[in-house]
Amino acid sequence: MSGRDTHEHHRTATTLELLFDLTFVIAFSLAASQLAHLMAEGHFKAGLIGFFFASFAICWAWINFTWFASAYDTDDWVFRCVTMVQMVGVLILAIGLPAMFRSVDEGAHLDNGVMVLGYVVMRVAMIFQWLRAAGQDPARRQACMTYVVAITVAQLGWVVQIFVDFSIVVTFAMVVALTVIEMLGPYIAETRHGGTPWHAHHIAERYGLLAIIALGEGVVGTVASITAVVDGEGWNLDVALVCLAGTGLTFGMWWIYFLLPSAEVLHVHRRRSFVWGYGHMFIFAAIVATGAGLHVAAYYIEHKAHIGSLATVLTVAVPVAAYIALVYGMYAYLLRQSEPLHAWLLAGTMLLLAASIAAAMAGVDMAICLIILMFAPFVTVVGFEAVGHRHRMAALERCLDEAEPVH
Repeated sequence: MSGRDTHEHHRTATTLELLFDLTFVIAFSLAASQLAHLMAEGHFKAGLIGFFFASFAICWAWINFTWFASAYDTDDWVFRCVTMVQMVGVLILAIGLPAMFRSVDEGAHLDNGVMVLGYVVMRVAMIFQWLRAAGQDPARRQACMTYVVAITVAQLGWVVQIFVDFSIVVTFAMVVALTVIEMLGPYIAETRHGGTPWHAHHIAERYGLLAIIALGEGVVGTVASITAVVDGEGWNLDVALVCLAGTGLTFGMWWIYFLLPSAEVLHVHRRRSFVWGYGHMFIFAAIVATGAGLHVAAYYIEHKAHIGSLATVLTVAVPVAAYIALVYGMYAYLLRQSEPLHAWLLAGTMLLLAASIAAAMAGVDMAICLIILMFAPFVTVVGFEAVGHRHRMAALERCLDEAEPVH
């Protein structure tokens, strides 16, 4: 584990990393289905609180391994076996999601013991990985040990949550405190102790693949829900429109995500990786929440939802709006430049989002409202394909001209 070359050509995700990511499909699927169930019941507060804990736990568990593997993936038998242990931890975390959501809905305490157990399994495995890197990469030993200390200190707090049932407020406070500790580790290691040799293009690809997995979960979950409707009532116009809207939204959201010039910018501006890397947790959460909203739409068609047409449309429209805003925000952060064109594209996007909500308020069929909503991401797609790509290339060139020294 001497560290990978940050300038390595054709660095792509390995088959082991892809296998690791597949375990997160299960976690995302369970989080989306639990959120959809509570939303369809009208338990919005419980659903959102539970989804906050779930999406944070899932994304946080994924991030540290991904950055470590980008820097120190040796792909030997030890690395593979320890990665398998981490995959087991992901599955344990996923198994604990329904109990956590149920406890939030009941409001007594937060039943997150199984989730935290899975998280601890993953983090103990990561401590071993970082210790191994510290021993075999003397030049970066201090950076690796900083990760070890931060993870170990935080683990003491996580372990307490396995054995003690705290209230939701206390648990939230502990999560915030422990997260700050774990965030300080990477920040200190990467800015004050020389950092680790993570690969910008590899990291950008890994994040892109997880975004695709999250988007795919929305399609799969929607199709599964729609299948139940078709089996019970047969095909009808609403079923066809919801399928079309779900597919169109997924396609449009995928398209605009890959307009981000992440790899190019991070390669020369490595310090921008912190906001970019952690900010993606909100992007991933918005993607999964959109899938959950589409599940709610399927429940509505099946007459299993206890909310109206407007609320159903909002369960999709709100996360779609958040996702688009987050992608534009990330674009502006990476390039550190403002584009007047983006203001116009966002205005057009908001107009379509508002139109879908206004149509629902006016009593228009829910499925038709989702079709209107489906076109919201395509405002950006059309804008970039028509003229925006030239603005993007010019902004990227200016950004790269201001490059930090790459070591």
